[in-house]
Amino acid sequence: MQHSLIPSKRWRLSLGKGLTLAWQFALVGLLVLLAGMLSIGAWVTSNLEQGFMQNRADSTALFVDSIVSPLAQGLGTAPKLPSKDEQALAQAIQDGPLAHRIYSFKIWTRDATVAYSSDSALIGQTFELRKALRAALDGSVYAEFDRLDGKEHLVEKRSGLEFLEVYSPIRDAQTGDVIGAAEFYEPTSGFTSELHRVRMHSWLVVAAVTAAMLALLFAIVARGSVRIERQRKRLDSQVIELSRLLASNTVLRKRADEATQRTIALNERYLRRISSDLHDGPTQLLGFVIMRLEAIRKGKGRDDDDDLIKQSITAAIDEIRDLCRGLQLPELEALSGREVALRAIRAHQLFTGNEIVADLSDLDVRSHGMKICLYRFLQEVLSNASRHAMANRIVASAYMKEGALIVRVEDDGVGFQRGYEGEGLGLAGLQERAASLGGVVDIVTGGNRGTTVQMVLP
Repeated sequence: MQHSLIPSKRWRLSLGKGLTLAWQFALVGLLVLLAGMLSIGAWVTSNLEQGFMQNRADSTALFVDSIVSPLAQGLGTAPKLPSKDEQALAQAIQDGPLAHRIYSFKIWTRDATVAYSSDSALIGQTFELRKALRAALDGSVYAEFDRLDGKEHLVEKRSGLEFLEVYSPIRDAQTGDVIGAAEFYEPTSGFTSELHRVRMHSWLVVAAVTAAMLALLFAIVARGSVRIERQRKRLDSQVIELSRLLASNTVLRKRADEATQRTIALNERYLRRISSDLHDGPTQLLGFVIMRLEAIRKGKGRDDDDDLIKQSITAAIDEIRDLCRGLQLPELEALSGREVALRAIRAHQLFTGNEIVADLSDLDVRSHGMKICLYRFLQEVLSNASRHAMANRIVASAYMKEGALIVRVEDDGVGFQRGYEGEGLGLAGLQERAASLGGVVDIVTGGNRGTTVQMVLP
């Protein structure tokens, strides 16, 4: 029963040995937050890169538009730029302010024809209307890292460099309508390191926020885990204590059942002994009286019948009184423990005439059952010492020790062998009575060394 109530180790809040709830949360939370951090970080970084690239493209497009747009106004009336505007653009790209920022340059008409290019071989050619060019012709600045797959990118591809390809609309100065698009390639060497720095900063911010969230949540869960573990240990200790008490109660109940069975058998033996005492004593004497009276009635009496009848009746009455005196219990409830012991000793001295050496201290006996047990113990043991041991000296002592009542009777008479059939009902009854109160009775005897009987009651 005890082991069945102890919680199984399967109930422990752990995925493995020694892994508490807080660390379970830390591991699972780390995986979840790491996945979230990667997703959010990728999204944030992508948007930051796009924004950074778009801002760079917008600034470059604004700068380029301030130079190119005035020279490309001829697209509003003709599909090709005038020669003077071409020369001005070539000078601006090769030797002017655009020379240090732009690697190559194109101007597209609305039908995807190259109106001007730093690669003169492309001028006049028509190509597929790509997404980037369409966005510029619709009025937006578009930027991307181009893979340089088309034929119009042969010059840029041969350079072996990476470029930021920017498409910017060219508007009519008077109407604001889009009349073409400018395409230019800016080498990325100038802002690759800046873009890398933006990426690193974004990832560091996301990682720092994720770590702070994990630390905060771990602190909350760790506190709860400690409390749960403390309550679990307290519950385990309470269950263990409950199991111990249940086991103890089982033992006590078994002992009580056994004591009950022994008490029933002992009571039956007491009744038999009383019956035997009445049959062998008063009954025999009264039977003798009846016989003498019957003889007198028939005229066969004797001269001493009066004395014999009187003596027999007196002896029968004395024996009946002795039996009643052994069964009758005086009023003990109002007496202290020491007074109960003194009454038992004085009663014995009165009926037997034997002197008892008494060594009694103050006895903290409050239970009426314990007072009865104390009185019966002294009554029985003193009677045995006087009737059977033929002792010259009997010492009765009683005292308190560590909250227990200790009562001892010692005599210097003839001892007896333990366990023989005639050991008597009195000692067995005392042992059962003491056991019912949680106490014990010890007997030390044998040979001619006397007998010591001690009772301890908690």
